[in-house]
Amino acid sequence: MTANPRTTAGRASNPISGHEMVPARLRRASVVAFLFLAAAGLLVSIVVASLFGSADIGFLDVVSTILRHVGLGRIAPNPPLPKLLDALIWESRFPRVLLAAAVGTALAVSGAVLQAITRNPLADPYLLGVSSGASTGAVAVLLLGIGGGISLSTGAFVGGLVAFGLLLVLLGGGRVASPTRVVLTGVLVSQFFAAVTSLILMVSGDANSTRGFTYWLLGTLAGARWEGVTVTVVIVLVGVLAVVFFAPALDAFTFGWDAAAALGINVTVVRIWLMVLTSLMTAAAVAASGAIGFIGLLVPHAVRILASPMHRSLLPLSAIVGAILLIWVDTFTRTAFTPHELPAGVITALLGAPAFALVLKRLES
Repeated sequence: MTANPRTTAGRASNPISGHEMVPARLRRASVVAFLFLAAAGLLVSIVVASLFGSADIGFLDVVSTILRHVGLGRIAPNPPLPKLLDALIWESRFPRVLLAAAVGTALAVSGAVLQAITRNPLADPYLLGVSSGASTGAVAVLLLGIGGGISLSTGAFVGGLVAFGLLLVLLGGGRVASPTRVVLTGVLVSQFFAAVTSLILMVSGDANSTRGFTYWLLGTLAGARWEGVTVTVVIVLVGVLAVVFFAPALDAFTFGWDAAAALGINVTVVRIWLMVLTSLMTAAAVAASGAIGFIGLLVPHAVRILASPMHRSLLPLSAIVGAILLIWVDTFTRTAFTPHELPAGVITALLGAPAFALVLKRLES
């Protein structure tokens, strides 16, 4: 059983965010308002982002197309589009927008969880080495043909899970009682799989395959297809719902593992569950899009400052904000430089570095 640390947290500053607590009633009202606005913003973003592309399609046409494909054609405001435009929205733009939302959600929530577990404000979803393992799995499928014809994304997902399995082994099955040890072991696993990836590229890669793999590794959502999108969305939704269940324990973790244990939390079991869930979500995200940086690092800090450091609010808000952010980053990358397309990871790095500098300055003030 997990004890709720709200009374303890209400009298202290969050050690990760440094955010001073305000009266509970006022904070609850502001968080609810923020959550409502963010959810509305996400729905609008999903539809509006589907408007952008080479073909000019109206807002109501996009809404009508989506409604018909989800079985709500009776309330569609416009008549059906020609098959080519219908397929452009439903088979190309809409699944890509949904994938961006799912990946943004996974990265933001995983970052928030790992920052609490490790009490490390610089923790991000790639801390446990899952991203490096996914890269190794992808390049093994692409260049070595391992897996008997499985897709690159499947190889990346399996590689991410293998990396996490190695992490658990090195942590003694998750029984390690030191956040620092978890962080250092994650760095070890990450560096090992990065070295394996580089070795495969050097031995088996040619110019074209190396260029294609590098583009994927920088983070791109160009390969969005309904089969992969559906799997990613399901994994992310289940992972987020499961993580929210552990919100009280995460509040306690921000004050240290000893404090959490004193509140009656089974630290080892909860920690393992949370690492498993974040690793699954991160592996699914990297398999679908490559490594997109800064979202998992920046979004949780921004939400702590703007809304609440308490995880019952922080997790859903981070999920929504992360989804909105990546939707618009991806929309920019596929439209701003037409006919060329930039990897989304490049833009998140360009925007994330100065934004995180501002967050750090805000936290220190």
